[in-house]
Amino acid sequence: MANKEYYKNYMAIFLEENSKINLISKNDEKYLWEKHVFDSLAFGNFYEKYLDDKKNITLLDIGTGGGFPALPIAITYPDIEVTALDSIGKKIRAIENISEKLKLKNIHPLCMRAENLDREFDVVTSRAVSSLKNICEYALPRLKKDGFFVAYKSRKAPEEIEEATPVLKKYNAKIIEIIEYDLPLDEKITRNLIIISK
Repeated sequence: MANKEYYKNYMAIFLEENSKINLISKNDEKYLWEKHVFDSLAFGNFYEKYLDDKKNITLLDIGTGGGFPALPIAITYPDIEVTALDSIGKKIRAIENISEKLKLKNIHPLCMRAENLDREFDVVTSRAVSSLKNICEYALPRLKKDGFFVAYKSRKAPEEIEEATPVLKKYNAKIIEIIEYDLPLDEKITRNLIIISK
């Protein structure tokens, strides 16, 4: 796992890129760790439970935007091959710049729409992209059998789950756990990882 200095370096490089292209809002810059990096690293709660003994893991992050959770996952888990997918070229270029400066070898930025990607992965992640129903339509066809889709969601998870039920049935997938956690902020902000298996 990367040390504190490495994360500090990553965040400094990220903010440098953010000054050229709006990856996160200027208001959020002072909460980069709490709202974006820490949130991305909640993946660890899932990893320890479901992936700890697995090798050669491939991961697809759909709608990666500024590289969340793709970059923090790639930094923390060098054994995971991470494909960071977004249809906006300038965001993918920013991730390429960040990963080159950090000398990350296990991240593969890709400018493409998810529905055009003809590959399957062990794990698919998605954070702040769309409703669970919509994102399942993109994520589940890209998931290997016995793979996991990890959807980062806010507290309105129950409504989204209900809406997504027909899509889960369509792909023979099911929710196996919801991992709840709080962001390290003064105000209580609860988030959820919805773990779906196929």
